[in-house]
Amino acid sequence: MPIEYSSSSISQHRPLIEVNDATRAIFYRKTYAHVALATLLFIIVEAILLRIEPLVNFMMGLTQGWTWLLVLGAFMFATSYAEKMAHTSHNRTQQYLGLFLFVLAEAIIFVPLIYMALQIQAINDSQLINQAAVVTLALFAALSAVVFLTKKDFSFLRSFLTIGFIVAIGVIVAGMIFGFDLGLFFSAAMVILAAGSILYQTSNLVHKYDTDQYVGAALGLFSALMLLFWYILRIFMSRD
Repeated sequence: MPIEYSSSSISQHRPLIEVNDATRAIFYRKTYAHVALATLLFIIVEAILLRIEPLVNFMMGLTQGWTWLLVLGAFMFATSYAEKMAHTSHNRTQQYLGLFLFVLAEAIIFVPLIYMALQIQAINDSQLINQAAVVTLALFAALSAVVFLTKKDFSFLRSFLTIGFIVAIGVIVAGMIFGFDLGLFFSAAMVILAAGSILYQTSNLVHKYDTDQYVGAALGLFSALMLLFWYILRIFMSRD
């Protein structure tokens, strides 16, 4: 539904394609600063959640069978609502609440994966979480650079990403119903899908947003970053 702005709002909130380079640079700095803050908040919240033993045990118990589908459904509902809050409102407080809710949902659903990764680290005396994080950040930076250097509009990826995520959800559901392991190939395919999502979100950052939407832009990038980290970490875990 189109949003109507007052004349004063229009003067304050303009599409990035209509502003000068200095204004765009400020928007980019704000966006990536918020991605960094969201990532830091995720690390802090995750560390707190992992110290709550009843919560960890509860989340680990939900990873088996149909219960994980319920967790995924709740996660998708919460993140969709948070994304709507961050993108559709010009109320800064509501945008930040949306971003916080998104980070909290990510931290909760990551609890079983990070817990298992910590167990593997302890057994193998490795640093797989740090290694996966470094690889994730390197890929994220490289893909972002591609968009900024080429100025290419990757909005055409939206249809491919939509189809890809629908297929991925179907495969996940099938795996839980029939009890087969998704394996390394699926994780690699999801890394490619996450890479496409980073290109798409970064392209939106360059071509689609208004000057006041840096919180929503940061949420989109953070979402793609977390998806990439999830499956790179799964690949590193399968290696160890």
